[in-house]
Amino acid sequence: MSRPRYPDAPPTDVVEHLQGRDVSDPYRWLEDVESAATTEWSDGQDRLFDSVASDLDGRDRLRRRLGELLEAGVVGGPSWRGDRQFFMRRSADQEHAVLLTVDADGTERTLLDPVAIDPSGTTTLDAWQPSKEGHLLAYQLSAGGTEESDLFVMDVATGQPVEGPIDRTRYSPVAWVPGGGAFYYVRRLPPELIPDDDQQYHRRVWLHRVGTDPAHDVLVFGDGLDKTNYYGVSVSMDGRWLTIGASAGTAPRNDLWLADLSSSPLEQPAFRVVQQDVDASTSLHVGRDGRAYLFTDREAPRGRLAVATPDDPSYDTWTDLVPEDEEAVLEAYAILDGAELDQPVLLCAWTRHAMSEVSVHDLASGARIGAVPLPGLGSVSALSERPEGGHEAWLGYTDHVTPSSVFRYDARTGETSLWATAPGSVDVPEVNARQVEFTSADGTVVRMVLVAPTKEPDQPRPAVLYGYGGFGVSLTPGYSAGLLAWVEAGGVYAVANLRGGSEEGEDWHRAGMRNQKQNVFDDFHAAAEKLIADGWTTPAQLSISGGSNGGLLVGAAMTQHPELYAAVVCSAPLLDMVRYERFGLGATWSDEYGTAEVAEELDWLLAYSPYHHVRAGVDYPATLFTVFDGDTRVDPLHARKMCAALQRATTGERPVLLRREKDVGHGARSLTRTIALSADTLAFAARWTGLDLRE
Repeated sequence: MSRPRYPDAPPTDVVEHLQGRDVSDPYRWLEDVESAATTEWSDGQDRLFDSVASDLDGRDRLRRRLGELLEAGVVGGPSWRGDRQFFMRRSADQEHAVLLTVDADGTERTLLDPVAIDPSGTTTLDAWQPSKEGHLLAYQLSAGGTEESDLFVMDVATGQPVEGPIDRTRYSPVAWVPGGGAFYYVRRLPPELIPDDDQQYHRRVWLHRVGTDPAHDVLVFGDGLDKTNYYGVSVSMDGRWLTIGASAGTAPRNDLWLADLSSSPLEQPAFRVVQQDVDASTSLHVGRDGRAYLFTDREAPRGRLAVATPDDPSYDTWTDLVPEDEEAVLEAYAILDGAELDQPVLLCAWTRHAMSEVSVHDLASGARIGAVPLPGLGSVSALSERPEGGHEAWLGYTDHVTPSSVFRYDARTGETSLWATAPGSVDVPEVNARQVEFTSADGTVVRMVLVAPTKEPDQPRPAVLYGYGGFGVSLTPGYSAGLLAWVEAGGVYAVANLRGGSEEGEDWHRAGMRNQKQNVFDDFHAAAEKLIADGWTTPAQLSISGGSNGGLLVGAAMTQHPELYAAVVCSAPLLDMVRYERFGLGATWSDEYGTAEVAEELDWLLAYSPYHHVRAGVDYPATLFTVFDGDTRVDPLHARKMCAALQRATTGERPVLLRREKDVGHGARSLTRTIALSADTLAFAARWTGLDLRE
C-alpha cells in the first residue's frame, strides 16, 4: 500500500504562553467542529477511511464471526423488591439489553426496551432504580450517545408512565423514600443560572415528590460546594437514614454525611459529618441490624469494612469487621441475615491480582468461615442480596470463554448453583489463557493476562496489547467477542494490568496518576517488551489498543516508542493534555492528571502529552483513530488534532486514519454498531500486523 493522500491541514503558528512556557498548537483550528475548514477536513477523512477500509481483508468475515460470538447475549443479576425481581437481558436478536421484571407469580414482562422506544437504536437506557416496594420505577434515557439523561417514573404493574421527563439528570442516583411518594436525586442547576462554559457542572441534591412539578423540587444539598462535585445519595431500607457522598470530579476521595430522617423533615435533613477533607473514599450503609457498615480505603488502600453506630459514625468509633488483606482488594459485600439462618453471614467479593474470589464471614465478628465456590478464574460482579433480608445472594460471573451468567449462593447449605445464563448458545473457540509477570522500568512487578492459541509460544504471532491504566479502573477477565475472534484467527491478545488501575488497590492507582503518570506508559512498554522477549510476537506484528484514558495511553506509547509497534487503534482519546480541561468533562479529571493552571503540573502534562510530542521525520505505526460525534465526555477534537499532526509528520507509507461515527457517544451503543466498530478496528490491526483473516 502506498502512502495515502491526506486531506489538506495547514499548520498555523499558534503559540500560547502558559505559566512562563511557550506551547505550540498548530492545529487549534480543528477544535471548531462547526467551521467550514474543519467540516471540509472531516469529510475528507471520512472519504479516506472508507476507501482504505473497503480494501481491508477479512472485514466481512469478522463481522459475521463477531455476530456469531455475540449471539450468546447478556444477562444481569437480579435486583429484588419483595417477591419481584428486576434484571437486564439481551438476546441474540436484540440491539440493546432490555429491562425485565418477574412478578410474584413468575410472570416475566418487559418493562423497558430501548428499541421499542426509539427504533433507530440511538436511545439508551442509562440507569434505573425501583422503589423500595417495587411498585414504581425511576429510569433514565438519553439519545444520540450524549448521555444527557432525562428521568422518568413508571408504574411497574401497568407499565404506564407516572411522570417525566425531568431533564439535567445525567449520572443521577435515585434514592427512594419508603412508600414511593418521594425520592432524592441529583440534577444540575438550570442553564440560565450557569455560565456557558459550566453547563456540565453545578450538580445539586434535590427532593422530588412524585406527581409534582420538578420546578418546585426542594434543594437539599450542594450549595456552595465544588462545581465539579458528583453526589451519591441513598436512603436506608427503613427510610430512617439518608446518606450523601460528594467527590470533586473523579478524585479518589469523598466527603460523607449522614442524616436521621426520623428527627428532621425530608426537605431539611439535619446532616452530621462522617468524613470531610480526608484523602480517602468511604461509603456508608445502615444494615437491618442497625449497624453502620463503612466500606473504606482510609488507612487501608486495599479496602476494609468497618462498623459503627449511625448515631455517632465519627472515625474514632469505627471498628474493623473485615480488615485489609495483604494482597487481595475488597470490592463489594452482601449481608445475609434472614430468620431462617442459624448464623447471619457476610459475603465479601475480592480481586487477587485481578482475579475474583468471594469469602464467607460471620456477620457479628467478621471471622472468615468459608468461601463461595466459583466456576473458574474470572470476574464477579453485581453481588446482591434481598434488601428485606434473607439467606440468598446472587453474583454475576464471566471469564474469557464464558458469557455472562448469574449464580445463586444459599447460606443455609453453603452451596452455589447456576441461576441464569446468557440466553443464546455460541460455539466458543478453544483458547489458552495465562497470567504472566514482568518488571517495569523502576523495578515494579506488573501483571498481564495473555490469551493465545497455544499454551507456549511456538512462533511469533500477530498480537494485540490492550491497556487502560487510569481512574482506578481494573481490567478483569471477561467474555470478549473481539478477543476470541482475534485468537481464533491465530493471533495473541494481551491485557495489561497497569498502574493507574486498582488491580492492586488504591496505592496502585495513585502510582499511575498526576506526577507519576509516566509509570503507566513505562508499564505498557515493558508489557510489549515482555511479549517480544518471550517469543509471542515481534515489533512488526504488535498492535496496541486503548480507548478514552486508554487512548491517551496508546497515544503516549506511539510517540514515546514508535519503533515498538506496528499498528495503533486509538478510540475516543485524550491527546492534547494542555487543553483537555476546557472540553467535555475534562474539568472533572484534573485530580487524575493535573492542571495546566499550575506551572509544575503543566510540566507533568507537557512531559507526555501525545499531541505535543509528534515529531517530524518519524515513521509512525499505522494508526486508526475512532471518534463519535455524540461524545460529550471526551471531545473528538483531540483525535482530529493528533490525526492532522501525525499525517503531516510521519515519513512512512503506513496510514494514519480517522473513523468518525454519528449519533453515538462514549458509552453504550447498539449491537450492530458494536460489531461494525470492532470489525473495522480488528481488520485494521490485522492488516498491519500480518494476521490472515481471509476465508
